[in-house]
Amino acid sequence: FRKPVEKKKNGEYKMKPGLVYVCFSSDFLIEEADRWREECWQMIKERKDCTFLFLTKRIERFMDCIPQDWHDGYENVVVCCTVENQENADRKLSVFKDLPVRHKCITAQPLIGPIHMKPVLDGVELVVVGGESDRNARLLDYDWVLDIRRQCIEKNVNFEFRQCGSRFMKDGKLYRIPSRELAKQAKCAGINYKTKKNG
Repeated sequence: FRKPVEKKKNGEYKMKPGLVYVCFSSDFLIEEADRWREECWQMIKERKDCTFLFLTKRIERFMDCIPQDWHDGYENVVVCCTVENQENADRKLSVFKDLPVRHKCITAQPLIGPIHMKPVLDGVELVVVGGESDRNARLLDYDWVLDIRRQCIEKNVNFEFRQCGSRFMKDGKLYRIPSRELAKQAKCAGINYKTKKNG
């Protein structure tokens, strides 16, 4: 838990500067984290040389979970709101778009239906899309992926196709893809988009 602030005998941090994924086996805004989250925020404030990224399915709890000095956000925190379909996106992104966060990301993984998110992409730096990796995975249609990519390009937002789904529809044909191949196949599609402002 305290790895980001552990130090060597010479006083240097053991963990090098870089990207830190927070609470990836759970949800940083989950109620059970209320008792220790403040301690985590203190470590995040201390390690300004690291970028802390967390995903959440509980974005409606955000304002109840931030520290008092949050204001318009910490420069070294990326908040990633997860959505799966249009109903989910309408509810969560309507909250997310108005939150005081400096670095916003949307993750549609697993994507289980088409999503129109263009109206809420202002201020978002990255959208990540991917399918489920499971024998009983729900379908991922490539048309849904391409449509979200189009919306990102039109709003000049970074887009990343992270992985195909185990059940993957393309051009009307259903493919069964082994889990070990999902990221590779997404990369082979070559559809990631980098915004002009970021080169």
